[in-house]
Amino acid sequence: MSITLTYNGTTAHISDRLQWTDEYDWSPVEQATAYGTTGALLVDVALKQAGQPITLVGTDTRAWITRALCDTLQAWAQLPGIKLDLVLRGATHRVMFDHAKVGFSAQPIWKLVDGEITGELLYLPTFKFLKV
Repeated sequence: MSITLTYNGTTAHISDRLQWTDEYDWSPVEQATAYGTTGALLVDVALKQAGQPITLVGTDTRAWITRALCDTLQAWAQLPGIKLDLVLRGATHRVMFDHAKVGFSAQPIWKLVDGEITGELLYLPTFKFLKV
């Protein structure tokens, strides 16, 4: 089962070997504390409605994607505020690129000479999304 990312009816198939590195680093509970004028602890607790980060990192040779796919993903990442459907582990998540943390980046798997660049070259991707 591959991980897919869909925008405006176009689906990009990305590797199922990407690791969700911050899956358990987020809590839906928001808590704020302060002390009142009497010295009592005041605690305000609520459930977050959105904002869970999803960071997908390629750490495996089978997580590589082509430069042509990088071009498509980079074009999507340059559209401010777009919402995408991410299918990850069989569940669909409505996400947007987390531009505060560089929403999409990719590094070539080997050093390239300018004349060697083609759409089939392989890159190691990193995606940073926020669930909306």
